[in-house]
Amino acid sequence: MAQSAYESRLDRALEHIHAHLDEDIGFETLAEVACLSPYHWHRIYVAMRGQTITATIRRLRLARAAERLANSDMALAAIAAQAHYGSADAFAHAFREAYGLAPAAYRAEGSHAAFKAANRAGDAKGFPIYIETLPAVRCAAMAHQGTYIEIDRAMGQLFAQLGAQGALPAAPQMMAAFFDDPDLVASDRLQSQARVPIGEAVGLVPPLLDSVQRGGLYARLRYVGPYADMRDAYRWLFGVWLPGSGYAADDAPVLEAYRNDPRDTPPLALVTDIHLPLRAM
Repeated sequence: MAQSAYESRLDRALEHIHAHLDEDIGFETLAEVACLSPYHWHRIYVAMRGQTITATIRRLRLARAAERLANSDMALAAIAAQAHYGSADAFAHAFREAYGLAPAAYRAEGSHAAFKAANRAGDAKGFPIYIETLPAVRCAAMAHQGTYIEIDRAMGQLFAQLGAQGALPAAPQMMAAFFDDPDLVASDRLQSQARVPIGEAVGLVPPLLDSVQRGGLYARLRYVGPYADMRDAYRWLFGVWLPGSGYAADDAPVLEAYRNDPRDTPPLALVTDIHLPLRAM
């Protein structure tokens, strides 16, 4: 079987995980979805994706829990139950181990809290903004429709397809483009792309897309913390910093550049550069 066929089957299993994250997920079901031997499919997954399926499911469930803690008033017990922990204590232990804070403390003091406070105060100078001119860059891209917090689904597919097509760069840079406003568009209809810059001579085969990343002026805000927490950073950037900046937002998607890998980086240490396209007033 060609490598691309294996990658496609593992992608189906990962899609099933994302679609059923709040439900029980059985190994045999995933093997069936992937159309691979239940005896060997997990070894294949670990070898090709660099992480056990248990670790993948735990990471994704805790990321969803972090998003709910940061952006909703959902009760801690309900968040713990939906993350498939049998007790609040078990959830708190796992969450603290991954995120460095107990769930209640994270809701009050996580990396989102400073941006929430700056939004309330209208503090436009609380975080450094760098005005940069970026070159246009050709990228391999994978389209994603759905909540932005699940862009890693498309990122995994992108890496898998680049690897199967022999086009994965030696040191790939993970990026994403976001086309819709999540406060205006329903979460299941949001459009985005996972992207990796590639050379001009590289050939791409569907489902990979050939995309050119806009060159020009950008405001860069560096965010340190879990991806799930960035909603208030965006609101500060657009609602507090931009109106007093002397610039206007250009008609182009916001870009994110991911500076480390969520598979082997603690969530609190994740670094994301948010790039807002600008034009002169």
